[in-house]
Amino acid sequence: MKIGLVTPYAFPNPGGVNDHVASLYRVLRARGHDVRIITSSHGLQKASEGDILRIGKGFSVPFNGSMGTVTLSPTYLRQMREVLEREHFDVLHFHEPFVPFLSLVTLTVSTSVNVATFHAFGGLSASYEFGKRALGHYAAKLHGRIAVSPAARHFISRYFPGEYKILPNGVEPSRYAKGVPIARYRDGVPNILFVGRMESRKGLIHLLRAVRKIQRDGQRVRLLIVGTGPGDREARRYVLTRQLNDVEFLGRVTEDQKVQLFKTADMFVSPATGRESFGIVLLEAMSAGAPIICSDIHGYRGVVRRERDGLLVPPRDPDALAAAIRRLIDDPELRARLSRAGEERAELFSWERVGASVEEYYGFVIRRLAEEGRLPAGFTATIPAVPGPRRRSS
Repeated sequence: MKIGLVTPYAFPNPGGVNDHVASLYRVLRARGHDVRIITSSHGLQKASEGDILRIGKGFSVPFNGSMGTVTLSPTYLRQMREVLEREHFDVLHFHEPFVPFLSLVTLTVSTSVNVATFHAFGGLSASYEFGKRALGHYAAKLHGRIAVSPAARHFISRYFPGEYKILPNGVEPSRYAKGVPIARYRDGVPNILFVGRMESRKGLIHLLRAVRKIQRDGQRVRLLIVGTGPGDREARRYVLTRQLNDVEFLGRVTEDQKVQLFKTADMFVSPATGRESFGIVLLEAMSAGAPIICSDIHGYRGVVRRERDGLLVPPRDPDALAAAIRRLIDDPELRARLSRAGEERAELFSWERVGASVEEYYGFVIRRLAEEGRLPAGFTATIPAVPGPRRRSS
């Protein structure tokens, strides 16, 4: 099939949705499909390059406690019609389809089978609450809907009720399993790793408070912080004024460096306070064998099973966080058990499995439309056959 993956976030800029799209692109290509990525430009990126088709300009805006993107162009409709008429997509797969305006314009002129994946999770959304009537027209054009987790489904179905298939984010376990620890950090001091954007919902300040409690009790620990963001100054000020020891701000790191840090960590801690739909960083850490401590929030429970794959603690609770860290420091057998369980758990989320499930869902949607006589005019590929039972890996 000819498949277009539509992302409103300027690809390949870093971010969870774009990482998802890049991996899905790779897997679908490997499974024999002709795939393009439809996105906007941001900064000095080229209008198009290879399989990446750029339409409009992306601008960063605050959204849902983080940063989102709005894409604009004075000639969107004409440009999009030209692209779709030239490419003849059988399936258009929209990621966060209601982010203005790239996806909305694409949906307006699409004659393909339209599938959407919803990634986000949050509390009440004023933009969806006030915009759901206007967006209802676009939602009706979606033939299939995917949510990356029960949390994401709960969030979006509040505003756009309907049938959602839960297909999770994926990870490449082998990539993280092959990492090599960083020698200078293997000195007997327990290494706690945090990876995330420095914004309030990621909860770094609560981890810093937990580390302070541990150090005040005489226990030496090292905290390695990966990431940047608006909370960087507050975090550094806290470390300085409370005189915390062995806290290193590593800023942005390469993917290879991140793999090494996961392998170096004696534990990975994600103290997020909420609004997490899934937690792909947990799977990355688990793939590398890092024992997990994370907040007991809706989006994380679909990845980490309590006391089986990691330790879950109440959000915004430095005392509980400190107790969980001490527990792992004092119990090497527990660390080893969580490490093994995490590696096994991550295998269930491999991109090969997730990509195959997405492909199967395309087939399900297409067959349903064909049976109902509603296949769009743009679909010209062979209707996929019903898949046989999958063979379990040994």
